Amino acid sequence: MRALTALAQPILLTLEPERAHDLAIRSLRTGLYPRAVTAPGSPLRTRCFGLTFPNPLGMAAGFDKNAEVPDALIDAGFGFAEVGTVTPRPQMGNPRPRVFRLMQDRAVINRLGFNNEGHEPVHRRLRRYTRNTAAKRIIGVNIGANKDSEDRIADYVLGIIRFADVASYLTINISSPNTPGLRALQGGEDLERLLSEAVTARDKAAQHRGHPIPLLLKIAPDLDGEGLQAVCAGVERCGIDGMIVSNTTLSRQGLRGRKMAEEEGGLSGAPLFERSTIMLARTYQLTGGRVPLIGVGGISSGADAWTKIRAGASLIQLYTGLIYGGFGLVEDILETLRSSLSSEGFGTIADAVGQDAGTWAARTAEPA
Repeated sequence: MRALTALAQPILLTLEPERAHDLAIRSLRTGLYPRAVTAPGSPLRTRCFGLTFPNPLGMAAGFDKNAEVPDALIDAGFGFAEVGTVTPRPQMGNPRPRVFRLMQDRAVINRLGFNNEGHEPVHRRLRRYTRNTAAKRIIGVNIGANKDSEDRIADYVLGIIRFADVASYLTINISSPNTPGLRALQGGEDLERLLSEAVTARDKAAQHRGHPIPLLLKIAPDLDGEGLQAVCAGVERCGIDGMIVSNTTLSRQGLRGRKMAEEEGGLSGAPLFERSTIMLARTYQLTGGRVPLIGVGGISSGADAWTKIRAGASLIQLYTGLIYGGFGLVEDILETLRSSLSSEGFGTIADAVGQDAGTWAARTAEPA
């Protein structure tokens, strides 16, 4: 099966990006993907946010927006899957074309704009899934606000309330560059109100559910030093359980393929790796390792994944790397993590987290 999916990958890259994505979802839905097994007692098992992950590699939000295939993604080797971004009401997103591959750079620019089916259809799928699946698997739900919402903070509260009964964890996404004004929630009074109301909603839902629901915040890689300090302070003050570092970037620094680089939207993929890893390490330092971090942005190999962990990530996610590397990349990353633990003398992933944070935090990223 791995050989078959490897053969299919070059074909998918010849198709229009959203068409290729639809076919990938369909293949997962119909069972055409390689299976992987994490052995019991594997050194890759990771405890984070009060949850036990079979391995630290997750599928980032954006791939399975409507929770169609989270089980298939985990069967394919991911330790967890994050669905969404989901908004209260369905929305079409921005006009097409809105996804652009930068083949030279192994990158993607997207301006999708939170296209999704809305809370209710996604919740129904997740409720059926959680009822029908015997093994407890970790599925996060990434929540957002509608573009035309009169109160975006209220949209996030609605998302927490709606998905608290079916999500392993919830992610507040205020870092997409494709919803005008959304990133303004990353600072000032808006940030304080958002975090405060989100935590209140989380705590009420947890009382009803009977156990805690981890609440994470996903940030942009383009925050300046002062902005990052404010976010980290707010996260600790309000009791947010973790952070995802980071979303796509508005920077076009260092791209070789200049034609597509002029398209508006967020850049993901290999060129984001350094910027997002610097942000990850600085976040780790600012929070003193007290707030578990998910490192995402530009992971294209096992070496990249290991670098993220050593820079401060307790867990990692990818999406764009899968577009170019196919599902074989999942097992390649897991094998590199296993071998790196052994060769560097670490017993667990947690032992390696943040070992290189100081080195990465000292680097300078070009302005966005």
